[in-house]
Amino acid sequence: MKDKAWIRGEVSICLPKYSAIYFILALSVLILVLHNMEVLEHEVNSSTNSTIIAPRASTVPKTHHSLWTFQSLSPEDAQEERLLLESITWPETPVLPTPLSLEKTTDPAHSNFIILPPQRGGGQWHVGDQLEVMINMYDFKGHPKKSGGDFLIARLHNLTLGAGVAGHVVDHLNGSYSAVFTLLWEGSAQVQVVLVHSSEAVTVLRRLNREQPDRIYSKSIFRSGSVSETTICNVYLRPTQQPLCNYTDLHTGEPWFCYKPRKLSCDARIIHYVGAFKENLKAKEEKLFQSGVNMKVSIRASGPANVTVLPKKEALPFNFLSGQPEVENSNMTSGLSGYYYQGLWRGLGGTTVRQFNPPAISQCLKGKVVHLYGDSTTRQFFEYLTAVLPGLKAFDLHSSRKAGPFMALDNANNILVTFRFHGLPIVSVEKVFTSELRYIANELDGLKGGTDTVVVFGVWAHFACFPMEVYIHRLQSIRRAVVRLLDRAPGTLVIIRTGNLRAMSRTAAQMYSDWYSLQRVKVLRAMFKGLNVHLVDAWEMTLAHHLPHNIHPLPPIVKNMVNVILSYICPQQGP
Repeated sequence: MKDKAWIRGEVSICLPKYSAIYFILALSVLILVLHNMEVLEHEVNSSTNSTIIAPRASTVPKTHHSLWTFQSLSPEDAQEERLLLESITWPETPVLPTPLSLEKTTDPAHSNFIILPPQRGGGQWHVGDQLEVMINMYDFKGHPKKSGGDFLIARLHNLTLGAGVAGHVVDHLNGSYSAVFTLLWEGSAQVQVVLVHSSEAVTVLRRLNREQPDRIYSKSIFRSGSVSETTICNVYLRPTQQPLCNYTDLHTGEPWFCYKPRKLSCDARIIHYVGAFKENLKAKEEKLFQSGVNMKVSIRASGPANVTVLPKKEALPFNFLSGQPEVENSNMTSGLSGYYYQGLWRGLGGTTVRQFNPPAISQCLKGKVVHLYGDSTTRQFFEYLTAVLPGLKAFDLHSSRKAGPFMALDNANNILVTFRFHGLPIVSVEKVFTSELRYIANELDGLKGGTDTVVVFGVWAHFACFPMEVYIHRLQSIRRAVVRLLDRAPGTLVIIRTGNLRAMSRTAAQMYSDWYSLQRVKVLRAMFKGLNVHLVDAWEMTLAHHLPHNIHPLPPIVKNMVNVILSYICPQQGP
């Protein structure tokens, strides 16, 4: 009894001394137990819930000090990023006064172009010659512009012949520009020059991407049982007191963040959709984006707008398919991908573009697996193939009507075609399950590849309003995956679709301007140059065609794009 009393006494003496330590330890154990119970409960709920929960994400405080936070770039990637940004440097554009006045801004109605005389051929133009046009820009007061930076596009066309080719525009930095065309068909050829954006509008577009890259944002729905919350998400979120959920992909390093729900954990995120667009133009700047006034407006000719093209003087091999003389690639000093003749796209890059009817498509794709990745402009290829091939039946995967994923099978010919969106950012008003959001690089790493595998991807439209570094980072991760795929399965065919021109409204210009798209087309071409991949030059194919520009090119253009893809898969045999 004495010993027991002594022990009780020792304990009572020690408690006051160590009570604070015991209390802290007990509290820590309690927190750990409660946390494990929450995790266990979440895992049990996830296993019994029909909704698949996205991979676990961490909750981090908002401590960003720069707009874009990636995993540390390697010295090689950082150097490439710098060189790419330098390669697409646009001429300096004017600083705009506040409030803005249109008087000294570019006016297409006062501007003009003139066709310069031929440099050889005795005053005549022949197939294979270069046609040069001089463009002079004026402001709304009729005064000549003294600086460059306007965004102009040009094409040469003949509606009767169904012919068209893109022109190459050169900025002389003094208010004058040149457009150069290669003459590729006999007969009439009419010049069209279009002001897409004034240099003043480009000033605004540059500022928006630099200062307001989050002007379009997404939302996510978080749900657990009967509790549901919605928060804002983006590649970058501005600092607030609210903590973040960090969904940065561990493999590719692609960043994505959401503000953390107040009640639910980051792991409860199940739905993604676009939130809203915030217009933040300064006073009067909306006047720079007026359709029919100073945005996507044709410039008049000072003199004739068309020329007559005669046959090439030297004898050239005759192309019985097109009914036109062949034009050798050595003459293509402007680096053209191709041109239209009789409504059909003629490639100039070495691959003859064949014409495929449904039976020929089935024969070409027999035994093939075709994986399509990208945005809705790549989805058009899936829609085209399932529409024209009666044996290619789409499976109902109960997926998003627009974002997919989709799958179609032609059992008789052993053809499988799939489509999957390219991963965040995705600007979709339609709600998409986050479990279906996959990055292209990760998907490519999961492919076996081989001579029976075709990969087609296009990444551009949803990246327009973000800084170029975001797009470069995405392409670098995809390119690494393409290299790995071609290393382990050299027979795999990889085809890349570029961005295209689209219709412009004031709102569309601020988010998805053709000026943004052109920059990304240039970067895409540069990044995949030298690899064993093929391009579908959607930029030139939409610029050279007479149909109006559309974010989703119209059916005749899509058909020509599919013929380009099929010609890579099944090239013409023999001479």
